[in-house]
Amino acid sequence: MNTSVSASGNTAAQVAMRGRPTLLDGARDAAIEARRHLRIMPRNPEILGFAIVQPVMFVLLFVYVFGGAISIPGFSDYNQFLIPGIFSQTVVFGSSFTAVGLATDLEKGLIDRLRSLPIARSAVLIGRTLSDLVRNVLTFAVMLAIAFLVGFRFEGSLFGAVAGTLLMLAFSYSFSWIQAWIGLRCGSAEAANAASFVWMFPLTFVSSAFVDPSSMPGWLQPVAEHNPFTRLTNAARALYNGLPSSPDIWWALGWIVGITLVFSVLAVRSFAQADK
Repeated sequence: MNTSVSASGNTAAQVAMRGRPTLLDGARDAAIEARRHLRIMPRNPEILGFAIVQPVMFVLLFVYVFGGAISIPGFSDYNQFLIPGIFSQTVVFGSSFTAVGLATDLEKGLIDRLRSLPIARSAVLIGRTLSDLVRNVLTFAVMLAIAFLVGFRFEGSLFGAVAGTLLMLAFSYSFSWIQAWIGLRCGSAEAANAASFVWMFPLTFVSSAFVDPSSMPGWLQPVAEHNPFTRLTNAARALYNGLPSSPDIWWALGWIVGITLVFSVLAVRSFAQADK
């Protein structure tokens, strides 16, 4: 009698013993996966360092090189217009770590091992996106300190400052789901790195992040004005500077919900099919 049991058989038996994962099981699995990534972070300080250095360079270059040459109507200081745009760009760019991390795990076979465990399929991806959100929070904290050093101030209320920050972090989290899908669809970490940035550069630069879209060519203005990144930047800028309530806040929230719903489903499906 053959007593050998296949890996898939073991998995089926484990799942049967545990039963169908509940929401509590999924939350616990996601928390464990997030802690695993956060524990690895101190061992790779160069990754966090690069995530911080790049946005700091953007601040210094735009403030001290272009700041004196750019004037934005309605803003007494270019810093008050610029810094929310750089904050938004930084947290969105930070979502690229999700794509590269998942592609690396896929290359190393870690995804296959995780798929063999009796855990919720979504828990691995939720844990990864949450850990990358924590990385984004740390990066944002450093960016905020640099911004204050170059003269940026919250001219609105404390509530507006907190709301604008949470809006940007939520937007970056929704983009982590896009990056999760990209990372699982790419064949290597190098491909995922390229694929995660190739569309984000035009998204962030053809927007209101650095200049008023009205200064762009006529055919490009509608693209910039309806860009979801423009909606986010305008909303954060209004909240930080105490400007009148902007419909861009609701547009940004709508994009956050829509992107998260669509790409979380696509990413979980790609994770489930990763070995097919």
